[in-house]
Amino acid sequence: VQLVESGGGSAQTGGSLRLSCVLSGYTSTRYWVAWFRQAPGKGREGVAAIHLEDGTTYYIPSVKDRFTLSRVNRKNTVYLQMDNVQSEDTAMYYCAAGLPQNAVEPSGYTYWGQGTQVTVS
Repeated sequence: VQLVESGGGSAQTGGSLRLSCVLSGYTSTRYWVAWFRQAPGKGREGVAAIHLEDGTTYYIPSVKDRFTLSRVNRKNTVYLQMDNVQSEDTAMYYCAAGLPQNAVEPSGYTYWGQGTQVTVS
């Protein structure tokens, strides 16, 4: 499974960005797809996750009312709509796919993209 992220860039505080994650290769609808982020000098943090088959989502509290996950399975694409972005959202964002026990635990994910940078100022 290969994952390619896009949609990162710069936004002003309070603005919006939409990240895309396109999956290719063998993709099971049993997979979860999650977004993680890593700011300079910090560890990788799980942000949100979605189950490809039934669309169940999970968000960490700090983004729950601002970020929205969606999927288009026929396009093998997962979107992360980021609204009302804040400076603390600045990070490299990665999407990952796998069969985790915990939806936002990095160790549970097998396949990773290369990341897309989000900068909020």
